[in-house]
Amino acid sequence: MKYFSSAILLLFLTTVSLLLSPVLCSAVPVLTDKGKTAISAPRPNYSRSPVILGKYKDISQYKYRSSKTKIILKNKKVRRQLSARSAIIIDAKSGQTLFSLSPDIPRQPASTIKVITGMIALKSLSVNDTIRVSRRAAKQPRSKIYLDRRKKYKANDLINAVLLASANDASVALAEKIAGSEKSFARMMTVRARIWGARKTVCKTATGLTARGQKSTARDLATIFRHIMQDNEFAKRIKQTKVRTSFGSTLRNHNKALWQVKGTVGGKTGYTRAAKQTYVGKFKRGEKEIIIALMASKKMWIDIKRLVHHGFYTLEHSRAIAENSRIIPGIAATSHKVAGNQLYRTHSKSTSLGEFTDSSIGKTTAQ
Repeated sequence: MKYFSSAILLLFLTTVSLLLSPVLCSAVPVLTDKGKTAISAPRPNYSRSPVILGKYKDISQYKYRSSKTKIILKNKKVRRQLSARSAIIIDAKSGQTLFSLSPDIPRQPASTIKVITGMIALKSLSVNDTIRVSRRAAKQPRSKIYLDRRKKYKANDLINAVLLASANDASVALAEKIAGSEKSFARMMTVRARIWGARKTVCKTATGLTARGQKSTARDLATIFRHIMQDNEFAKRIKQTKVRTSFGSTLRNHNKALWQVKGTVGGKTGYTRAAKQTYVGKFKRGEKEIIIALMASKKMWIDIKRLVHHGFYTLEHSRAIAENSRIIPGIAATSHKVAGNQLYRTHSKSTSLGEFTDSSIGKTTAQ
């Protein structure tokens, strides 16, 4: 009887719960996840705008970033190592600046300025022209070849003496022959420098000896030398290690880089107490060509080797940068472009500046 009553009670409770379930369920809120998508809903088509992370096995971007970082770090390292207070490296073909250290600060140029003296003499005189030596020219301080006032010399020998032996007496003798005086010749040098793009160069002497108001910059020296080295005759002379003169002397080139630094094409050294050591030169390895200039150096030959190595290193690694059409801080292209006969242009000022000529620009002669 006891078990029967329990069964009756369980059946009753079950019936009541079934009757009341719709009411209870409507009173309880149902939580729904609207962020979820039903399995039957269509999925978005992501293939319409694919995200490309990079080409398979293409690491050009990484090479670019690596080259950029290496050049920037190398620039900082070279600046710390140089003893020179001003320096610059440019691409000889494009004129692009590859490296610079205070390149636009005017300083005394010393004998590097003789590249202008030699170039003007080449364009103004015939190699067989005879030149007398004045008292003033003969008394110039060293470096010199000790010209004799009682003798006449060929222009060819004196030009070589200026470019190779850095002879001050030969420089003044040529200046006086061409322009009448060294002062007038110096004004001609300044005009030539301006025409070639060297805006901060002012010449007061044909020798580069220290003079009040005489100045140039590392950038100007590199710009001048880049223009001048496009003249085949000048380039041929300045790369000679030694040459025999018509009067029996042997002229030896002061530019030790010709036999100490691989790829040296030519260059000019300079030194005075005020200027310290100065240099401008051109170097070629394979198809790559650079021009370096430095001023106020204490360890010139060490600085030259560092700059040459760094110049070709930068030129090689900048190819990756050029391919990606990016610009690296400190590597700025210049607008200096020289083509053919634009290297020498006539000047409209008075002939008192001492005009010179070449067959490519129309012949005029210094008075």
